[in-house]
Amino acid sequence: MDTRPIGIFDSGLGGLTAVRALVKAAPWESFVYFGDTANAPYGDKSPAELAELSGHNIRLLLAQDVKAILVACNTSTSNAMDAMVRQARGTPLIGVINAAAAEAAAATKTGKLAVLATAATVRSGAYERAIREMLPEAEVTAVACPRLVPLIEGGHTDPADPELCGSVQEYAGPVRAAGADTVILGCTHYPIVKASIEAALAPGTALIDSGAASVGTLLAELAARDALGDKKSAGSRRFFCSARLADFARHGAAFLGWQMERVDQIDIGRF
Repeated sequence: MDTRPIGIFDSGLGGLTAVRALVKAAPWESFVYFGDTANAPYGDKSPAELAELSGHNIRLLLAQDVKAILVACNTSTSNAMDAMVRQARGTPLIGVINAAAAEAAAATKTGKLAVLATAATVRSGAYERAIREMLPEAEVTAVACPRLVPLIEGGHTDPADPELCGSVQEYAGPVRAAGADTVILGCTHYPIVKASIEAALAPGTALIDSGAASVGTLLAELAARDALGDKKSAGSRRFFCSARLADFARHGAAFLGWQMERVDQIDIGRF
């Protein structure tokens, strides 16, 4: 048993969808969440910038004495995993790519899959490689969605929002044209606008939530290490962000399904 918290980070609010999945699956676990809102979005940054920012995030969470880290950011996972592993110094580090790719490979009936993600994640080719390791003949369509994270971080999550609808329809076009029957939401922000994405795709298209998929991998890793928390207790919850604290707290409730009791602002430059 290990009652220390799990560390979770994302570029902003998106990783809260993974937090929600974690609380549902393992309510006894404590966690520390950090959203790097000062530097969001990550999707337009270079691999070198992402390695630097992700390193700060890892060190910040290690300073909170976490027992494992969930990288609830597809962009960091796809561009900076090696750098983060070095920074983690042996602390278990779980990314979101492989878990989501495995779930998608198991779900597809036609071998035609798609990934909606940030520009940096698409550029990395990480999802295509992961999927083809499991399904060598898979046809994978990767679509960069650069407007979605800024819209979601700005509170444009209503399915009737015209800006959101226009962007989702545009990004769904190549997915429909490719005939994909399974789509990975390759950014943890995207599940909050799942209804809009579903409406823009062919009926029956399976949507894979990368954050939720990774939670299962995280808990399996902790179980294998005999590092799960005390199932008889309620886990503690701590939230940090690096900027726009009031917006983070207000919009975060939509991702979590509950109000955060407290959010603290922290400067990642200290780490």
